[in-house]
Amino acid sequence: MVQGIAAARLTILLFLLAIASSLAAERKSLFNGKDLSGWQIVGDGIWTVKKDGTLVGQRNPPPDPFPHRWPIDQKPYQRWWNSQSWLYTKEEFQEYDLELDYWLPIGSNSGISIRDTSRARYSYGAEDDPNRTPSHIGYEIQLIDTGQEEKYPSGSIYNFVPAKRGYERSNDWNHIEIESRDSVIRVRLNGTIVAESPGDPARPKRGPIGLQLHDQHTLAMFRNIRIRLR
Repeated sequence: MVQGIAAARLTILLFLLAIASSLAAERKSLFNGKDLSGWQIVGDGIWTVKKDGTLVGQRNPPPDPFPHRWPIDQKPYQRWWNSQSWLYTKEEFQEYDLELDYWLPIGSNSGISIRDTSRARYSYGAEDDPNRTPSHIGYEIQLIDTGQEEKYPSGSIYNFVPAKRGYERSNDWNHIEIESRDSVIRVRLNGTIVAESPGDPARPKRGPIGLQLHDQHTLAMFRNIRIRLR
């Protein structure tokens, strides 16, 4: 009798553990398709939600960013033009699978930040430092549609591994998946592994997830943003 009760309890325990494991492995939405709850804007990006639940990020540069200063030297103009803006999750994550759909118009430059503990504070404004942007502190998964001359095409782990070419659909929706593990970062673009790297062991293992508006020209759209914790 005692052995029977013990066996029944063990069966129940194993069943509950299996349920807990299954729930832990389920994907959950990071974006509710209605508003920016759970996210924070960094910089001057304009983030809105369409009626169909698509997240839209864009910039609104002034018609004359340097009044009464023309002609302007190239360096201050490029610094203004390349001033980034980001949308970051308020929550931070360590090991996980991230997936989303993105759409970029031709010529646009965006990205997905992972493990950036600075939350892009050095990518715009008075503290702007091109050597301390999110791709230098954490990692940036490149999203870009600027032609074949680009060294790091979409899906690249920027500054680490260029992605395999030929898997992005230009001027259309694309599906990207990012496996973030302590020992490896792996990127799938439209179902194919296009980049993989162990990264830098000195960089953070944990941090927020960010969506980038790279410059004053950037327009980007995102949907179906989901995460599965590991």
